Amino acid sequence: MKKLAADTGALIRKEWVLEWRNRYALNGILLYATATVYTCYLSFRSVEPVVWNAVFWIILLFSAINAVAKSFLVESRGRQLYFYTLAHPQAIMLAKIIYNVLLMLLIAAVSLIFYVIVFDNPVADMPMYLLAVLLGCLSFASTLTMVSGIASRAGNNFSLMAILSFPVVIPLLILLIKLSKNAMDGLDRSVSADEIVLLLAINVIVIVLALLLFPYLWRD
Repeated sequence: MKKLAADTGALIRKEWVLEWRNRYALNGILLYATATVYTCYLSFRSVEPVVWNAVFWIILLFSAINAVAKSFLVESRGRQLYFYTLAHPQAIMLAKIIYNVLLMLLIAAVSLIFYVIVFDNPVADMPMYLLAVLLGCLSFASTLTMVSGIASRAGNNFSLMAILSFPVVIPLLILLIKLSKNAMDGLDRSVSADEIVLLLAINVIVIVLALLLFPYLWRD
């Protein structure tokens, strides 16, 4: 257990160092998110709360795809073999998920702040909305990381990743939009309990499956 934690911490630091060396990738993702928000503002000027919520989640989803998809797809087979000799496969998957969650939180924070500045803020219950964003970042990061790992074992096929992630991401997106809509309307928080529990359950299942399946994929 201690070795798993140590390997995971070292791999997270490795991800951060590589991301910092290639800052153009992170800057490009942040630019994509902010440019998309500003383009929406130029197109709509003002939007209904329902549209405001839906557009935000669409922006966050495509930002997640651009940010998380590269988790395994950009790594060469030689680098993957090198990691195989150094760390346990579960540590590699866990480090990827944790790092991608942190990356998604950064992207979501920048997008939401800029979104609120550009458009009026129609959210009645901001703490609940922030909880929805947190769950959304965790959901997108864990799901897309697992799918990226699967696609990497099939020749780094980005099209395969899109096909595999679609059936999982769409139900998550529906739940997140419903949860955030409840927060926007200022409904009693007990109304959103089912969505929160379901999202947490899905995230736990996805992470557990990723940790259980990835060692077998890694041996291929």
